[in-house]
Amino acid sequence: MTGSNNLLDVQNIKVTFKGNDGEVTALENVSFHIKKGEILGVVGESGCGKSVTSLSIMRLLGQKGRIAEGEISFNGKALTSLSEYEMQKIRGNEISMIFQEPMTSLNPVFTLGNQMIETIRLHLKLNKKESRKLAIEMLKKVGIPRAETIIDDYPHALSGGMRQRVMIAMALVCQPSLLIADEPTTALDVTIQAQILDLMKMLIQDSEASIMLITHDLGVIAEMADRVVVMYAGQIIEEADVFTLFDNPKHPYTQGLLRSIPHMEGDGVARLESIPGSVPSLQSMPKGCRFSTRCPYVTEKCLAESPDLHTISRGHSARCWLLTEDKAGQVTESQQVFI
Repeated sequence: MTGSNNLLDVQNIKVTFKGNDGEVTALENVSFHIKKGEILGVVGESGCGKSVTSLSIMRLLGQKGRIAEGEISFNGKALTSLSEYEMQKIRGNEISMIFQEPMTSLNPVFTLGNQMIETIRLHLKLNKKESRKLAIEMLKKVGIPRAETIIDDYPHALSGGMRQRVMIAMALVCQPSLLIADEPTTALDVTIQAQILDLMKMLIQDSEASIMLITHDLGVIAEMADRVVVMYAGQIIEEADVFTLFDNPKHPYTQGLLRSIPHMEGDGVARLESIPGSVPSLQSMPKGCRFSTRCPYVTEKCLAESPDLHTISRGHSARCWLLTEDKAGQVTESQQVFI
C-alpha cells in the first residue's frame, strides 16, 4: 500500500544471507507501511524475522546480508537505491533505532556524553558546547536525575533501566521521523518496562513521529500499537488494527499466540495453551505453508502450496488457505482472548 500519508513503505522485500552452504532466505514477500504519527507493532517468536526486517530498513545487514528483491521507501526516498554515504545521513537523523540490549549498544570505553555529543555534532552540526547542552537537556527529558553529572559517567555505572533511557535520549535527540524500537523493554523489570513505554509514548506524541515497535510481548502491543503485523518464519502471516487482531484473530498462529497469554477472565486455574513445535530453520523451510508443521487445521493443500495474504476486511489480511475456503479462521466466543 502506498500513499502520501505513509512515512515508510516496504514492498515485497526478500532478504538473503550467505552461509557455508550457499544463500539462505531470511525474509520473503514482506510488505507493510507505517503512517505518519502511527505506532506499528511487529510481533512474533524469536527467529521469525522481526529484527532482520528492522535491520533491512536501516541497511545494516552486514557483508553477508542483502536485500535481494523489493523496495523500501521512506519519505519518498528509495532507501534500497541510496549509497552508504547517503544512508549515513538518514541513520540517527531521520530514522533512529533502539536496540535490544543497551549495554552492547553503548560503547563501554566512552562516556555517555562523548557518545551523545558525537551523534549531535554529526547530524545537527552544533559545536561541542551546544551539543553538550542539548545532550543534558535530552537526558533530563527522559527522566535521568543529575544529568549534568551522569553525562560524564560510563555505561557500566548505570542500571539497565537508566541505560535504556540513555538509548532513547540518543535515538530521539535529532528528532527523527521514525523510531525503530527492537525489544526496548527486554530484561527490564515490569515497573521499569511501564516507565520506558510511557516515556516513548510521551516523547513521540510531542514530536509527532512514528514508531516501529518490535516485540514478542503481546501485552506491550495491546498497550502501545495502533496496527499490528504478525510475523512467522520470515513472512507476514497477519496484519490488522490492534483491536481487530485481539478481538478476532484469523490466522491459526495468531490465535495460538493469543491463547498462550494469561488473562483476567476465568477462575485462575486453567492451564495456558502452547503452540507445539518450533519455528523452522532457514535451511529447512516447509514446502507449502510455513506454519503447516505446527498448525492444528493443516490440510493437504497447506502441505503442498504456499498461501498468499488473503484480504478479510479493510486493513485486515491473513496468510491462510482455510480463509479462502471459509473453513477456519472463524474464532468462536470461547476462543477470543482479551488482555
